[in-house]
Amino acid sequence: MRAWLERRNMTWGDVPVWLIGMIVALAWAAPFIWMVSTSFKFPSDVLTESIEWLPTRPTIENYVKIFTGFPVLRWLANSVIQATVSTTLCVFFGAMAGFALARFQFPGRGIIFMVFLASLMIPVEVSVIPMLLAFIKVGWASTYQALILPTIANVFSVYIFRQFFLTFPKELEEAARLDGAKPFWLFLLVALPLARAPMIAAAVIVFTLNWNNFLWPLLVTFDESMKTMPVGIASFAPVVGTHTQLEGYSVAMAGVTVLSIPSLLLFFFLQKYFIQGISQGGLKQ
Repeated sequence: MRAWLERRNMTWGDVPVWLIGMIVALAWAAPFIWMVSTSFKFPSDVLTESIEWLPTRPTIENYVKIFTGFPVLRWLANSVIQATVSTTLCVFFGAMAGFALARFQFPGRGIIFMVFLASLMIPVEVSVIPMLLAFIKVGWASTYQALILPTIANVFSVYIFRQFFLTFPKELEEAARLDGAKPFWLFLLVALPLARAPMIAAAVIVFTLNWNNFLWPLLVTFDESMKTMPVGIASFAPVVGTHTQLEGYSVAMAGVTVLSIPSLLLFFFLQKYFIQGISQGGLKQ
């Protein structure tokens, strides 16, 4: 046991924390495992008296149904375009705002940052109806502009970059200014390349939020061809009105499984930089 602890740089005091963490991780993973397992089951094997964590008769019929019976590839393309463009713009503008709030001295800087943080307490539902009416009035409903523009501002992205740029070395900033660098080029060519970790952390969070966004795309898309994946898979809902469709459960789980893959892959490959970026943005002053 001691050798096992040494290999993991742990002490006996870390064991209870590790055990609690494992229990929490298993509790978190259980619904995901159930979702994936259900997606490979026949409809008649979903609602059974005994719990079956693994399908006794695995099938890919549910995945065939969603890809052949619905325009899933179109929904996926819409989600990729919306989430990628929104994330790119959101991270870039968040970095600009964070750099300005951290490095520039101007009246009201602290008040502006407090207003940014206070805006987190405003429910999204308060603003969606005015935005929806505005986009309908200008003729942008069911367009990529309507899907992207409301999502390019994210306070959490600004916060991560502000906390990181508070620790930005003054020597680099002064050297760039002596070389004649203007504020924008100082940000773009010197500061931004050094912010890789918070950039990746913000990108993972913002991409996941945009990828899973349901309410706004549901309201602003009236055409089937402009639906995003979260809105599209609502078509697989097992409950319609007061009637329950038994076969809807397995098909719905297949759709949700497909929806979850991009976010999981993104975090899996970038988790090292994600954790580093969060720690830099939240702990350093």
